[in-house]
Amino acid sequence: MHRIPSAAVAARGLLLGGAALAGAGSLGAGVLLASSNAWISLASRGRVRDWDELVAGAPDGDGPAPRPSGGNDEGEPAVAVVLGAAVWPGGVPSPWLAYRLDAAAGLYLAGLVDAVVVSGDGRRAWRDEPAVMRDHLVRVGVPAPAIVLDRAGLDTYDTCVRALRVLGVRRAVLVSQDFHVPRAVAIARAVGLPAAGASDPLARRRSPHRWRDSWLRERPAAVKAAWDVLSGRAPSVQPAEGDVVAAVAWTREDPERARAALRRAPHALGEPRPPVWHSR
Repeated sequence: MHRIPSAAVAARGLLLGGAALAGAGSLGAGVLLASSNAWISLASRGRVRDWDELVAGAPDGDGPAPRPSGGNDEGEPAVAVVLGAAVWPGGVPSPWLAYRLDAAAGLYLAGLVDAVVVSGDGRRAWRDEPAVMRDHLVRVGVPAPAIVLDRAGLDTYDTCVRALRVLGVRRAVLVSQDFHVPRAVAIARAVGLPAAGASDPLARRRSPHRWRDSWLRERPAAVKAAWDVLSGRAPSVQPAEGDVVAAVAWTREDPERARAALRRAPHALGEPRPPVWHSR
């Protein structure tokens, strides 16, 4: 009988063992992916709505507008927290970032929030995301005193933790694209920040293929989100530019004055834009 050389037997054993480990690893990765996305879905369920639906439900006139629910936080002022995205050369927000900012402007105009925090990567002057975000909001009519800059919001987790621990936000309305904002809401609530989500639907409507790619990329991002929450890592304690309490107080001092410029501005509350591509 032909004997298989011992070296070949050992090699085959290693290959079989490697295949078994790979299979177990693939199964484990699949379980981790599924459980992380399930956590995000459950944590954000019922807490995310398209921003234009929220605005449509806000009353006209001078009465108080209904606030997006973030949980057991009634009585706290609602603050829009816009999550950063890519900016283009010359201080131009990428189209999808502009959609987020226009959504925040709509929430402010409707009286659903009393201040806007713009959070992103501000480490480099040539791509200072929060500065570009502030400038865009001011151009469309949001008063500068109602805007607070967070230049150390390097990712979604950093933004949420800093909003609570550094900026002093007690009730957040997180603003991003509809594929992203559930993750932000799940993270925020996991770290103790009462939060709801106002999602931008325009990216999905105007660039469905790129939206699909982004939705797919969002699935593994859930694993990082879960790891960040479980690890409890501490983000930068760099102070914000501006004060949330002061921004809210400025708006509430005279809401009509605060929102008059925005009401006159040609902001994109449903206003059509030319076809665009996006970058994040």
